[in-house]
Amino acid sequence: MTSGDPVQPPRRVDRAGLVIAASLAVLAVVLVWDARGLQSAAMYGMGPKAMPVVVACGLALLAIGNFIDALRGNLPARESADPVPVVLILVGLALLIAIIGFGGGFILATSALFVTTSAAFGRRAILIDAIIALVMSTLIYLAFDRLLTLSLPAGPLERLL
Repeated sequence: MTSGDPVQPPRRVDRAGLVIAASLAVLAVVLVWDARGLQSAAMYGMGPKAMPVVVACGLALLAIGNFIDALRGNLPARESADPVPVVLILVGLALLIAIIGFGGGFILATSALFVTTSAAFGRRAILIDAIIALVMSTLIYLAFDRLLTLSLPAGPLERLL
């Protein structure tokens, strides 16, 4: 260190980062625990238990990385909390559940979530986002329905296809 270098204060353990790491680890354990109850219908290869375990492994890796960075104090500084984006995403999730629950189908439900999420990230082109969401949701629905022969919640738009 030269005489002109500023002295860096020692980094402190990021308590919020530790809480996030613990939450990720708990979520990973819950996923694996829940996957144990799934019936395995596959005679060979991967069954329905595989994907929750893969996601749980990813969450566990994120938890470990977050834990190490929190202990070292390497996590980026957080900005002040703005509840609007969180509320917009929660509204989008509630719309997704309500639209599917009332028979609106995958395309409308996913489009609602897409538009509210893009608004949460600061985009204000709601009409353009709605058009993009409808096109993308329709393509995703067709890919699942026609190519993969997997059913998604059907509503009035899906019945037209």
